[in-house]
Amino acid sequence: MTLRHLKIFVTVCETGSMTAAASQLFIAQPSISLAISEMEEYYGVKLFDRISRKLYLTENGRRALQYARHIIELLDEMEQGVRDVDAMGRLKVGTSITIGTYLLPGYIKRLKQQYPALKVEASIANSGTIEQQILDNEIDVGIIEGVAHSPFILSESFAGDRLAFICPAGHEFAGRTLEELAEVRNQDFILREKGSAGREIFDGILAAQELNVRPIWQSASNQVILQGVKAGLGISILPYFLVRQGIREGELAEFRIKGLALNRKYSVIYHKNKFLPRSARTLMELCKEENGTDRGL
Repeated sequence: MTLRHLKIFVTVCETGSMTAAASQLFIAQPSISLAISEMEEYYGVKLFDRISRKLYLTENGRRALQYARHIIELLDEMEQGVRDVDAMGRLKVGTSITIGTYLLPGYIKRLKQQYPALKVEASIANSGTIEQQILDNEIDVGIIEGVAHSPFILSESFAGDRLAFICPAGHEFAGRTLEELAEVRNQDFILREKGSAGREIFDGILAAQELNVRPIWQSASNQVILQGVKAGLGISILPYFLVRQGIREGELAEFRIKGLALNRKYSVIYHKNKFLPRSARTLMELCKEENGTDRGL
């Protein structure tokens, strides 16, 4: 099994056909077919189902693809590490939507002060997607709320923020501390999408108390949720530092649940087998220098 086999396999997966892979790699199609057959014979499994002249990855094929991508990326990392081009290299960072929108620009600005020629590529998505991108080796490092769940991912926690229950300023809950969470179960909720860290925390709290709520809206945009609450369409739970201004201006109100703490940590995450360049290590240290006092902690 050679690196050539793996590159051919990945290209076939990404293009969806051996013909397209042959064209992209400037290799004769019979050579592509032979390489795939050799891989299947070597591992003793089918990597593709061939149905009506189309290729469909098998479960074994999907598993092999993840490893193949990782091995190819490791070779690229070896080139970067051996040549020591950190100062003028590339760093791929993924962050959750909240961190990417409000905090990442500051992190990158400080990083660029130390590595002026560094090219930083950013991927902004919910925390679940960022974790998957780490597993698929699509990014070098991720910054998310909470912690990663995969045993293949290492997490280093820092600072964080506080989640806050919010409602319209004139709502019956405004400024109150409710005796129990069950008091919110008949309210209309405007929530982040499933897969986001804040939604995962809230769903976990509900599950622990065997409660269900009614989400009338679900959105990946914090601003959409804020505008919906301001318009009186429902209540929500968001990071305090995002709602603080609206509370001060009288457009929103916070309410609390007795005995329920909503502090959470942020985490820098990376694959346990990943070689991290110095620029990534520096970014991690910059993140951990924060204490989170400006975010309600």
